[in-house]
Amino acid sequence: MRCLIFLYALSLSCLASKHSRLNVVFFLVDDLGWRDLSCQGSTYYDTPNIDLLAKSGVRFTNAYATCAVCSPTRSSCLTGKYPARTLITQWLPAGRWSPLKHKKREGRFLRSLPLEEITLAETLKKVGYKNGFIGKWHLGGAPFSLPIHHGFHINVGGDDHGAPGSYFYPFKGKWRLPTTKHDIHKQAYEGGEKGDYLTDLLTSEAESFVDENYNHPFFLYFSFYNVHTPLQAKAEKIAKYQSRPAGDRQNNPIYAAMLESVDESVGRIISRLKKHKIHKNTLIIFASDNGGFSKATSNFPLRANKGSFYEGGIRTPMIISLPQSKSAGQTCEILTNSNDFYPTILSALGLPLLPHQHQDGLSLLPWLKDVDTPAPERSLYWHYPHYNRHPSSFPCGVIRQGPWKLIENYDDDSIELYHLENDLNESQNLAQSEPKKAQDLLKKLQIWKRETRAEPMQSNPLHSSR
Repeated sequence: MRCLIFLYALSLSCLASKHSRLNVVFFLVDDLGWRDLSCQGSTYYDTPNIDLLAKSGVRFTNAYATCAVCSPTRSSCLTGKYPARTLITQWLPAGRWSPLKHKKREGRFLRSLPLEEITLAETLKKVGYKNGFIGKWHLGGAPFSLPIHHGFHINVGGDDHGAPGSYFYPFKGKWRLPTTKHDIHKQAYEGGEKGDYLTDLLTSEAESFVDENYNHPFFLYFSFYNVHTPLQAKAEKIAKYQSRPAGDRQNNPIYAAMLESVDESVGRIISRLKKHKIHKNTLIIFASDNGGFSKATSNFPLRANKGSFYEGGIRTPMIISLPQSKSAGQTCEILTNSNDFYPTILSALGLPLLPHQHQDGLSLLPWLKDVDTPAPERSLYWHYPHYNRHPSSFPCGVIRQGPWKLIENYDDDSIELYHLENDLNESQNLAQSEPKKAQDLLKKLQIWKRETRAEPMQSNPLHSSR
């Protein structure tokens, strides 16, 4: 077995050496809404560097996170699998289920990314890539589920926390473990000095990683803590937006300032690539882990927000810039989600696909080269057998096929059906007027859940006995 693994890794290395070995920079922003970029239609937020990235790449307008909360989507980015397959279906460590208040028992889930998964970072490591993780991890913690245990050579700032204690030095804070009276103390970054802003320091760490590795292939996974709560930003940036007229339902100056810091960070990293003359040899991905938070931004015209499986909670920005692509600056409407990053990166690097691993992903390379490539017949799925406290959220299963979207409510067994091309705001439930379409999609959703062995919800005897 060890001999076979060695030969496989050797064959990957040989294949990689025959191709232009692109570097990979993956920007993942936390809680960034679908309309939170200027290039996505915002008139309030300033994102000039990200807008320039969109002009150099392809902007996918039907891109989705694989979950409406963070940890499951992050697992999909690294495994190419739906959260239902890996049992990472809830944010970690969770704890929002109430044995007395909720009608159903939650589906079982894991609280760390399984070591048995062969992550994207592990695959790239086998062929000689230097892998750096910067920022939010939230897929487990010490002693055995940190980025360094999943294929990354270095880890700066990544642990089991979903948010920093503070965005300002010394970056400390506490968090109440849900359903308990226990506080957890956390610190996202050790170092810095009074007045330092976390995003700026993490960007400096990312720049150092590029400086140290520009002369051989690298994978930089920059996973921002921004724009997740706590809503904290630099005073001078907040003041800029306080004097600005409100945009279309977007008017939070602190959130806007946090997003501007993300944009500056993206610009700094791209400038560093250009300094080392490797910008034209680097694949750059920009994405979000779920929709925008209801108390921070507006996802309109999409319905709802982070935590909900209406469009505002799962449809997200996605930009991919492939060097020397004739599709630069264009948009693409194919259905895509977080599972697709793994096979897309392998294809772009000239490496063989690993369908047994990223079995739910689709390589987007054909559309990066030519956005007019015919769209595949494809359905996207979601499974969330959990409760959370975000508005418009409930346990559910979802399928999107073409313009149609069906939502199965696990809590009350109701069905919702929407035609997104005609009703992007999901305001007209067509389940009663289109029963045949509803039943067809529901059947496909049930088949998919059986195939993925999705964990079901069960009746809650504590609730029913009240």
